[in-house]
Amino acid sequence: MPKSKNKFGKYLLIFWGLFITPFLLLIIIMFMASKGWIGEQLPSFEELENPKSNLASEVISSDQNVLGKYYVENRTNIHYYDLSQNVVNALKATEDIRFEDHSGIDPKGLLRAVFRAGKAGGGSTITQQLAKNLFHEKPDTKTERVIQKLQEWIIAIQLERRYTKEEIIAMYLNTVEFSSNAYGIKSASRTYFNQTPDSLSVQEAAVLIGMLQAPTRFNPARNPDRALARRNIVLSQMNKYDFISDEHIDSIIALPIELNFQVEDHNFGLATYFRESLRNDLLKWCKEHINNATGKPYNLYTDGLKIYTTIDSRMQRYAEEAMREHMTEIQKKFTEHWKNKEPWEDHREILEEGKKRSDRYIRMKAAGASTKQIDSAFAAKTKMQLFSWKGDIDTIISPMDSIKYFKKMLQLGFMSMEPQSGYIRAWVGGNDYRYFQYDHVKEGKRQVGSTFKPFLYTLAMQEGYSPCYKIPNIRVTFDLPTGDQWSPVNADGKYGGMLTLKEGLAESVNAISAYLMKQFGPQAMIEIARKMGITSPIDPVPAICLGTPDVSVFEMVGAYSTFANKGVWTQPIYLTRIEDKNGNILQEFVPRKVEAISEETAYLMLSLMQGVVQFGTGGRLRGQYKLGMPIAGKTGTTQNQSDGWFMGITPELVSGCWVGCEDRLVHFRTLELGQGARTAMPIWALYMQKLYADKSLNLYKGDFEAPKDPLNVILDCDKYVQPGDNKTSFDRDF
Repeated sequence: MPKSKNKFGKYLLIFWGLFITPFLLLIIIMFMASKGWIGEQLPSFEELENPKSNLASEVISSDQNVLGKYYVENRTNIHYYDLSQNVVNALKATEDIRFEDHSGIDPKGLLRAVFRAGKAGGGSTITQQLAKNLFHEKPDTKTERVIQKLQEWIIAIQLERRYTKEEIIAMYLNTVEFSSNAYGIKSASRTYFNQTPDSLSVQEAAVLIGMLQAPTRFNPARNPDRALARRNIVLSQMNKYDFISDEHIDSIIALPIELNFQVEDHNFGLATYFRESLRNDLLKWCKEHINNATGKPYNLYTDGLKIYTTIDSRMQRYAEEAMREHMTEIQKKFTEHWKNKEPWEDHREILEEGKKRSDRYIRMKAAGASTKQIDSAFAAKTKMQLFSWKGDIDTIISPMDSIKYFKKMLQLGFMSMEPQSGYIRAWVGGNDYRYFQYDHVKEGKRQVGSTFKPFLYTLAMQEGYSPCYKIPNIRVTFDLPTGDQWSPVNADGKYGGMLTLKEGLAESVNAISAYLMKQFGPQAMIEIARKMGITSPIDPVPAICLGTPDVSVFEMVGAYSTFANKGVWTQPIYLTRIEDKNGNILQEFVPRKVEAISEETAYLMLSLMQGVVQFGTGGRLRGQYKLGMPIAGKTGTTQNQSDGWFMGITPELVSGCWVGCEDRLVHFRTLELGQGARTAMPIWALYMQKLYADKSLNLYKGDFEAPKDPLNVILDCDKYVQPGDNKTSFDRDF
């Protein structure tokens, strides 16, 4: 009997201990709060209403796809309705099955934790874990941990009062880390499965929820076996609580983990060059705009801005595909063209300059290394990764040889925009942003060659010339201020006869451009180029008629849009609006428009440049590439084939492309290989093929719109009578 009484007393003591413990803890909490020991560290009402976390700012395309992000933590918040029910079920089954029944603290879970002394389940609810994620750092001591736990209870109860169960679920899944630079369920879904949270399957949801216990340990990309075992535990829990039926559990557990793993990084994805150029503009914007919630300038990396752009992800993808297809082939030709020869044989300074611009040289110089030490380091072979169009190459090579390798690499810049709206739809600034950070769309400026000639022809149209006006194909000489003379030559070396302006532009005959320059002078040509959006410095010399100025692809595409937009220059833009994390519009953007030339002049220029495609240097667009839509365009090639250009116009798009090497002294040695029609135009052609094959883009296939008023000139050169002939003129072009 005494033993029985002792046993009964022991159970009674345990019962009262477990029953009284929560009340004692509550009294302790109230006492500590009254002393201010924990109250000072509790979040305020405003903080509870607006919990803070670092949110990535998203760059969004015009067709509502995320192009990329700027972030400290790759996190994008979602709402409960953005979640697959599989995610919610997996979370409840694994972390808090009584989530719907408690008010922040689970008494049963708490008693279990006390009874088991913290083993086999800690008793923390989803709400408590949310409180910890939002408002607490990791404690340094056991005492701090106890105090923090008490604070979590209070915060959890407050959160339950202010938010619905659905909101708490979403908030929690937004705060958790999933390794591989993925924060929050949305980033994790995209990183591991290239999915959105609402489309996750039950096994995919189980993988991600299983990671919450230890994100790195159960990372399916790094530790697939551990991740599989952990996933199956989550699935078993879901079966235990009837989220998965007994009938299906075995077949689901038998499935392997199928990842579509891609760490979201600025160097990957669509429009990397565009996103970097945009970043610089956004950083400036953030400095100039105050976040009312913080009283400080907006932070691009933590404030969760929504940045809506004009880029169309489909068109951007086609531009990048066209670039890769052509650049792969032309790089082969360039490498074969030079074989074992060195383009810099007579210009060794190219390599020296490349060495001095390298990170290795800059680091060694800053560390005080001597010239001998630096030269030795650049001659020593080491492990390197090189870019190639077939894929990255892991090799052992000296830094100097790597410079030689990259100096022979052709580069490009490509941009496509709508002339009426000014919206930039595609932007390719180079081969691969991981290796080549220099943007050849807006930052880079190169000689434009014959693509500059249309500005001179525009001046002629403005002054009353007809596209059918004939000019003698003879050399023209200019007397320069230095006392020297300059007489440009035709690329083919042929002269004689009379050529119409349409023929002169179509065949890019330098003698015709020189004739027009003689009539109007450099300053008039500069003024018309300025009206059409060219802002780069231009020397007022006769040679500009052949395209000597250095101009960006960005400027050239904007200027050519004037021809397709009835004479109105529309500022190229790539932003439509910026919103805060809550969807409030902070700023909207509209392009500036200027009436640069007359509608008739613009239409006449389209007619002239259609000749380039019909019977001129752009003829392969019809023959080889089978493009049937209305096209006006102009090829361009600079001295020694250092730069190849093509500017192409269709009724709805103006697109421009430049191709060349980083150094102008490195180039094709023949015009046949290095002309713009061979180096740049194919990218434009492939791009247009892809666009018009995509029915979802619904591109207009009609002709260029003619002016409403009758033309003052005749475009049919068979009916044209040259002024000065003893015949009646059909137009008033002189």
